[in-house]
Amino acid sequence: MATHDRIPHVRVAVIGSGFGGLGAAVRLRKEGVTDFVVLERADSVGGTWRDNDYPGCSCDVPSHLYSFSFAPNPDWPCTFAGQKHIRAYLERVTDAFGVRPHLRFGADLRDMAWDSERLRWDIETASGSFTADLVVSAAGPMSDPRIPLVPGLDSFPGVFFHTARWDHGYDLRDKRVAVIGTGASAVQIIPEIQPLARHLTVFQRTPAWVLPRADRAIGGVERWLHRHLAFTHRLRRLGLWGMRELMVRAFTHHPGRLGLFEKMSRRHLTTAINDPALRARLTPDYRIGCKRIVLSNTYYQALSRPNAEVVSSGLKEVCGSTLVAADGTRVEADVIIFGTGFHITDMPITDRIVGLDGRTLSETWKERGARALRGTSVAGFPNWLSIIGPNTGLGNSSMVLMIESQLNYLSDFLRRLDALDGPVALDARPEAVDSWNEWVQQRMARTVWNTGCTSWYLDANGRNTAAWPGTTAEFRRATRRVFLDEYEVLRPPVHIAVSAKPPEA
Repeated sequence: MATHDRIPHVRVAVIGSGFGGLGAAVRLRKEGVTDFVVLERADSVGGTWRDNDYPGCSCDVPSHLYSFSFAPNPDWPCTFAGQKHIRAYLERVTDAFGVRPHLRFGADLRDMAWDSERLRWDIETASGSFTADLVVSAAGPMSDPRIPLVPGLDSFPGVFFHTARWDHGYDLRDKRVAVIGTGASAVQIIPEIQPLARHLTVFQRTPAWVLPRADRAIGGVERWLHRHLAFTHRLRRLGLWGMRELMVRAFTHHPGRLGLFEKMSRRHLTTAINDPALRARLTPDYRIGCKRIVLSNTYYQALSRPNAEVVSSGLKEVCGSTLVAADGTRVEADVIIFGTGFHITDMPITDRIVGLDGRTLSETWKERGARALRGTSVAGFPNWLSIIGPNTGLGNSSMVLMIESQLNYLSDFLRRLDALDGPVALDARPEAVDSWNEWVQQRMARTVWNTGCTSWYLDANGRNTAAWPGTTAEFRRATRRVFLDEYEVLRPPVHIAVSAKPPEA
């Protein structure tokens, strides 16, 4: 890395420009902080809503709840927005709140290390180096697609890609298509590509619980009301939020009460699928809600078409153009589409963040799992805040609500730093992180995510480091302020003279 006097310095560096990164940028400006950059590895904003542009991509949270409270959108065209509408919304937020001048595109993070003497982060990206007093990591857990290491995949003569890296140049018409996985992305693409394919094979390890998608167009009258009578939009958002807060009590405290939703899903399946054998293959045998519930009105119908086939097993190996399932089923394919999720509990970016003891974040989390104080601060990584950090995920509501709570925490963190004399940093105390994590895991033990099945919420050691075991209101209360007794105040060594004024960028 270059010498310090040649590296641009900023007060805050934000990693990522999805909902978390843009929200952080807007909040920084609101707090009067303009000396910051948003480092984005791609060439536009949007995060997961930029990367996931596969056919049929849309949100499974109602549009009016899946948006910032400070940037209401009265013109959502339908109750469940599609990818292009959400991405356009984020572009508008970028411009409306003056974030664009702070963006640095093509700035993929290569290395980030804490400088204990100067109390700042040394950051190296693909487009240059920076130093920053504070880092807000908003890369998000759904940044890096996971393609399983299938033996023989390199021998496949056709094309394969992940749903989050859709190959728009490949024509699926009249092709033998294999879809690996039956999660949310796969359920959305299957109805879109089934009519194109000569034959469609779906490799299903575990069937999903599918509920009807209550989507509809939002008419001009509704949009007019939301545009001219802002309270109608607030009431709509409040109602959507309240319904999901009531539902989460069943997920977190009373999983047995989820039986009503299972009956609704089974009725949906029975209505759509006449073939008893196919219906049996598509019937889950675990408690609903353990894995994310999927919404679709067309998924089951697509699987019942003559050119579609469901293999009740995962992909075991690839032998040329032949795909071999774990149960021995052999299928010929021209193209493989992986709907196999993301690196949630093993995010690659954690290998590139080095704390004050010289260990990477992944090394710090290796033995005991990902853990952060209030989902935000990690011991040994001073002045480093995570948006959508450990145990902040939701199974049935809007992640934007959780993000805004963490933005409240960010704001108070900045105020606490400003209130302390001289150059300082705040490092989460290990005992505070442990205490928070123990409390979270105790509450997690009774939730449907821990008791209902095995899912991607669990890390390699079986610990749930992804989900939040409570309501969004509870999380907002827990992150409304920073408690200084949970942090150690770090100051520069006495032999280092640190200027209160950073060098010119």
